[in-house]
Amino acid sequence: MYLKERWRALNEWTRAFLLAVLLLAVLHVFVLRWVLVESVSMYSTLRPGDLLLIQRWPVWTGFTRGDVVVFRDPLKNDVAMARRPLLVKRIVGMPGDVVELRRGKLLVNNKPVEFEGASLTFNYLVRLRKASDARLLLDQLGLPPEVAQPGRTMVEIPLNAQLAEMVRKLPYVISAEEMGPAVGAPRHIFPFSPRYGWNSDNFGPLIIPRKGDTVAINVLELPMYDRVISVYDGHRLGVTRDSILVDGKPQNRYGFEQDYYFVLGDSRNRSADSRYWGFVPEDHLTGRASMILWGNGVEGQSSGRDWKAL
Repeated sequence: MYLKERWRALNEWTRAFLLAVLLLAVLHVFVLRWVLVESVSMYSTLRPGDLLLIQRWPVWTGFTRGDVVVFRDPLKNDVAMARRPLLVKRIVGMPGDVVELRRGKLLVNNKPVEFEGASLTFNYLVRLRKASDARLLLDQLGLPPEVAQPGRTMVEIPLNAQLAEMVRKLPYVISAEEMGPAVGAPRHIFPFSPRYGWNSDNFGPLIIPRKGDTVAINVLELPMYDRVISVYDGHRLGVTRDSILVDGKPQNRYGFEQDYYFVLGDSRNRSADSRYWGFVPEDHLTGRASMILWGNGVEGQSSGRDWKAL
């Protein structure tokens, strides 16, 4: 009764303003929001400066393989969820899928996969006539200055075949050649164990955790699942000489308590994604990118990307 009287005491403009704020808050939480792209990890599907419209309802209705999604940074577990940075990547592995990369080519459940609307880029080595041309090239491609090292006539930039052909025609470019796949087995590749001789272009096969599935856990397999158990599912994890302890009890199997996803950036050589830090928990996903509200196009080329559905 008190609130109703206070509401009636407000003038029409104040009530209209408060209703508009309430409506925007509801839309932001449950329906739509927008996100500004800041990195090159999805170039050239998305470019730094693109403004994305994000659908919120897939958080409740579900995501599909190929969706471009927005999620909270899984590595910032020392920060409250609402304050973590938002990341934008593409779901390539759904819960229960088997994901693999062979010489940079994606396979899901042992079948090659391509996604409609994706514009994959890989590192190209571009030779310039003079070092000052690097800034001109980056501006023309819609890439930030930090992509190239200053003072060099050779720059490594993400390109696809179409962009590479455009770059080769520029008067200040000598050549643009695609670089070869990664070699070796660096220790910074998930799951950070010498048992897996993987790199960014030759990765897996890896089974994506699905809610209700169980897996064997032992000292050899623990690097794959320790973060899932201890951080995302919130259990106390311990290791003795002959067993794995979950909440103080010896366990040789573990059942996943939520679904997980495997994500990649469309700029495969410029993306810090699941190859480097593992799975994305379901409760970290905040929405699906639906269209580009405002696009950062490439100079001299019609982008056709403004209001483009993803």
